[in-house]
Amino acid sequence: MASITGTRGRTRARIVDAALEAFGTRGYEATSLDALAADLGIAKQSVLYWFATKDALLDAVVAQAAASLVEAIDAALARAPDDDPVEVVMRAVFRVAVRRPALLGMVREVSRLGPDVADRLAAGMRPLLDRAVAFCEERMAVGAMRRADPRLLVLFVQATIVGVATEREAQRAVGWEPTAAGLAHLRRELFAFVRSAVGRGPVPSADPVRA
Repeated sequence: MASITGTRGRTRARIVDAALEAFGTRGYEATSLDALAADLGIAKQSVLYWFATKDALLDAVVAQAAASLVEAIDAALARAPDDDPVEVVMRAVFRVAVRRPALLGMVREVSRLGPDVADRLAAGMRPLLDRAVAFCEERMAVGAMRRADPRLLVLFVQATIVGVATEREAQRAVGWEPTAAGLAHLRRELFAFVRSAVGRGPVPSADPVRA
């Protein structure tokens, strides 16, 4: 019984993984359940057994995307506890963009599917985002980071990294090529841009006003 249950659980996981790849690469609207089943080599009914609707499958994919990103960033922070967290997070997200482009593609796709879907992703990443906001507030309070609304700053940095790493059309438009040297150059330039954007600001007063 345990073996059968485990096999069926793996089928569900395969469906979610394949859907994340398809939604993050081709797009949610462009991916049918028939095509997804064909990619997996299973009957469409098997997909519907686990997910009664395509929206239910989207829920599972969004939850998986959030969990995978949080896991990757938490692991990176744990490996480099003494490094600047902003740098660590940027490196982790960029690494995901290179190794699992569909994952960040799914983050980009979520933004196109409307606020309800975006809220589901944000809910899964809320603890990590709250930590990022708190870190920015602390750095701003001692003048180590330019004063700004920390919530919007986190949003801008996230959107910048995800956008630069996933917008293939924009990359081609400026003549960038995804070679090893090109990736290294893109990463250096992106990090320099973000560091400049969040750079050191004036030391605040003793009673700083926070947004």
